Amino acid sequence: MASPIITKAVDAWVNKEVTFKEEMAEYRRSTFLKIMFILVCSVGVVLVAGYTLTIGDYPIGFWHSYEVLWNHLTNTPQDHTEDFIIWRVRFPRICTGVIAGVGLAICGAVMQSILKNPLADAYTTGVSSGASFGATLAIAMGFNVVGIGGYAIVANAFVFSLIPVMAILAVAKMRGASPVTMIMAGIAIMYVFNATTTLIKLSVSEATLASIFDWSVGSLDNSSWQQVCIMAIFVGFGSLVMQLSARKLNVLSTGDESAKSIGINSNRLRMICMFVVSLMAASIVSFTGMIGFIGLVCPHIVRLLIGSDNRFLIPASAAFGAVLLTAADMVGRTIIAPDMIPVGVITSFIGGPMFLWLIVKKKKEVW
Repeated sequence: MASPIITKAVDAWVNKEVTFKEEMAEYRRSTFLKIMFILVCSVGVVLVAGYTLTIGDYPIGFWHSYEVLWNHLTNTPQDHTEDFIIWRVRFPRICTGVIAGVGLAICGAVMQSILKNPLADAYTTGVSSGASFGATLAIAMGFNVVGIGGYAIVANAFVFSLIPVMAILAVAKMRGASPVTMIMAGIAIMYVFNATTTLIKLSVSEATLASIFDWSVGSLDNSSWQQVCIMAIFVGFGSLVMQLSARKLNVLSTGDESAKSIGINSNRLRMICMFVVSLMAASIVSFTGMIGFIGLVCPHIVRLLIGSDNRFLIPASAAFGAVLLTAADMVGRTIIAPDMIPVGVITSFIGGPMFLWLIVKKKKEVW
């Protein structure tokens, strides 16, 4: 007859093994749901893009749009008018929206993780305000840093969008600087840029003010394959770097002390991530203007649905950001109005109530 001590030890081992198997089953189920969420969002992008290809004065059906696109890719176009409309006019706009949605959502997710602040994104850190100021200088005063011809506005926007990044990185090197200090520095710079931009707007003509307004509201109207390629390079590189750093970001989100205990230089990792995501945001904002709420709202929604594991949060935010921005552009092009509504206006209409709902119904445990 076994002793009570041995019996208890066997029971404890069995219970521990059962608990471990249950935890592994729950982990596999959770991982499967996260992957399914990413796949569903990816399919949503394809469906929304297919419908957006049909929108315009020249009617082209949903499946026929994909057929025209496939014929172009295989170098067998059957109708040159349809080929021009799909490939040169509509598809670059969709690609710009997808890349911008992916990039802005990843920027928001990573900034919120490294700064441990739910309000961090490309706008609250001053990147977009710097870009807006640079574009306003080029449009209103003809001041060009390195731009030539039609890319003067883009070059100005890109250069000035990096100023808040340099300031935040400089603050990060100060003794005793915290993630809160970094984002507060970005907000302070944002207010300065916004005030200076407003002063310039007060001194320009109505025609110039209209041009500044068209850029500042955020739009995909002037999309081209050249800007798609430039954005894709920056966003693709930044997305890869952030995904490879996902495990370190998970450790960093638990606290700087935890990161240092396993050999991660938290300050250096934070600075590298800030620089990379700011380059991504700058490359997007320089072409599309100020498209708000994508980087702020998308990571919040994804965290509520799948959790805060950056290994899944980053790709899920990218997929959800892409479908949200392309859907917002589709809504802006289909609403009955004198002209198409810029996508930045639509995202603000969607993001404002959604963000208010998140504040009211927020789950603190996701942070």
